[in-house]
Amino acid sequence: MIKLSELRPGDIVMVEYEGQQWEGVVKELNREDKEICVETSVQEFWFTPEHVFPILLDEAQLLKLGFEKKENEDGSVKYSKESFRVLVPEKGNFNNIEIWWREDKRRLHKAIHVHELQNHHLAMTKVELNPA
Repeated sequence: MIKLSELRPGDIVMVEYEGQQWEGVVKELNREDKEICVETSVQEFWFTPEHVFPILLDEAQLLKLGFEKKENEDGSVKYSKESFRVLVPEKGNFNNIEIWWREDKRRLHKAIHVHELQNHHLAMTKVELNPA
């Protein structure tokens, strides 16, 4: 479950309906009724927060978002999308990452989710981070 306050239109999430799960994009938020409109490959539908789940950030998700991967000699991996960077100091370990854009550098000392990276990207660049 994701807190409604963490979401913004454009965020990528996983939704559940009648035991099935789909990846989708948040289209709209109804804070008064605590509902989230998510567009999936099936349809656009309103969900309550207990049926909306975060997607853990990993290499596959970064590549889906259009990042390019570069492995460094020290074992770290840098992912780039235009001038925005994600550095994973230890290949495959997304529990301790750095993100930066221009002079804004942030160290995150816990695993994050795709929607959280999208929200960091928006706050830092003023541009939405959408799939490639």
